[in-house]
Amino acid sequence: MHDEFLCHVTAYGTCDGRRIGVPLGTYRAPTLALALWWLRDRASWIAERLDPSPEDPAFPAGALVPVAGTVADVPALLRAWCADDVRQERIADELAGGRLVRIAASDDTTEYELLAESIDALRIQRTLPALVIPVA
Repeated sequence: MHDEFLCHVTAYGTCDGRRIGVPLGTYRAPTLALALWWLRDRASWIAERLDPSPEDPAFPAGALVPVAGTVADVPALLRAWCADDVRQERIADELAGGRLVRIAASDDTTEYELLAESIDALRIQRTLPALVIPVA
């Protein structure tokens, strides 16, 4: 069983023709449960910022408008992922097995990526013999 997990959230977009990543947060989780909690919390955080409630008094009437039906609904995808116990269990199994987990959702301008990996698995990879490529 892997005990510690490193979690990252990043938003990717295009600027001047190049793909640019903007880190939105990192967390070193001491347990699997906390890693999963943090990923769900960040997914909810992104969803709320992309799709706030129009009834929120912080927004004047008419300030929020729906996007076109052809645009992917990232907030809905992230909320659905957070609420899906089956997918949460599968991610827990993958992380517990030492595998990198990536959850991603994108619309027409931005990709939102949540990553988690076992710190123990990272340490094991670093102790494997290095691949040596001769220089000609």
